[in-house]
Amino acid sequence: MTVTDLLHIRLHNQLLACHSKKSSKEIVSHLGIVQAQNFDMAKWAIGVRLNNATVCNIEDALNTGEILRTHILRPTWHFVAAEDIHEFRELSSARLLPIYEAYGKSWGADEKLIAQGSRRMEKLLEKHGHLTKQEIGEHLANDGFELDQHTLSHVLSRSELLGITCSGIVGVNKHTYALLEERVPKTKPFIKEEALGRLAFKFFNSHGPATIHDFSWWSGLLTSEAKSALELVKEHFVSETLNDKTFWMKNDVTIPEKDRESVLLLPPFDEFVVSYKDRSEIIEKEYHSKVMTKNGIFSSTIMLNGKIIGSWRKVKKKNDIHVELSFFEKTSQNREQKFEKEIERVKRFYDR
Repeated sequence: MTVTDLLHIRLHNQLLACHSKKSSKEIVSHLGIVQAQNFDMAKWAIGVRLNNATVCNIEDALNTGEILRTHILRPTWHFVAAEDIHEFRELSSARLLPIYEAYGKSWGADEKLIAQGSRRMEKLLEKHGHLTKQEIGEHLANDGFELDQHTLSHVLSRSELLGITCSGIVGVNKHTYALLEERVPKTKPFIKEEALGRLAFKFFNSHGPATIHDFSWWSGLLTSEAKSALELVKEHFVSETLNDKTFWMKNDVTIPEKDRESVLLLPPFDEFVVSYKDRSEIIEKEYHSKVMTKNGIFSSTIMLNGKIIGSWRKVKKKNDIHVELSFFEKTSQNREQKFEKEIERVKRFYDR
């Protein structure tokens, strides 16, 4: 396996090349869990993997509850399929709750206040249904329980990890909260070993070729836990060594044809970029700082055959959407023209 082979296989497994998936639910379920930090652009993380999708299609899947947006896996937003949320939330929460508690202590959070806020919010959602963060804060204040924005955010994140809330219906870039049990009733008991095996299978099936360290970074598991999880499903995978690193992928993998160029505009925090601890195969070291900051902020990326060659941004001017490209190196007009169809695809996706 060469680096070129690795990138082509990843593009195929991450559904950025030809595939038969036709819905947001299928995309998210296949990838396992999809980082969704920037809500507006996170929708494109699903849309870029679907033919002729629009932002409304993604929002429809969120509104029907086929996919949900919540804090899971790592201390940030993710999309997860409804069928997976209970299992993967329970697998994540035991590890993430102490992290949130430690963070709360660092700025003097009142744990009793946060616990009380979670109970009050649960009753609010039982009564009013789907509410935005602002609406929750206003209702609490009207009931004589006013919280500053920092504490309110902490209450909301904790309630997701505790299985009280998840995402509700959405508007134009409007995120709401709803009761998890109302949206997705729990139907089976949590068995940790089964959850670990399913998470490992989904990751290496959709993100491979990938290393144990990639899986540990993506999942938040300790390296020893990641190794144990892979052992549970190891019969389905095969390893290859490249540049002194061991990569795992599905044992029936075939290297996709390379006769077609892969030309993509990926959103910030896309799984193709963010889910690998070592990104040396997709970007030259000298360009890291142009798309990945030291504090973990990722820019939208211009991809050619699996390599990052620049960044881009979506700009709204009056009623039109414009896409501005910024290449790392001086680029010929012929190469820039390769991205015209992808630019139009972004525009169509966001055209309401």
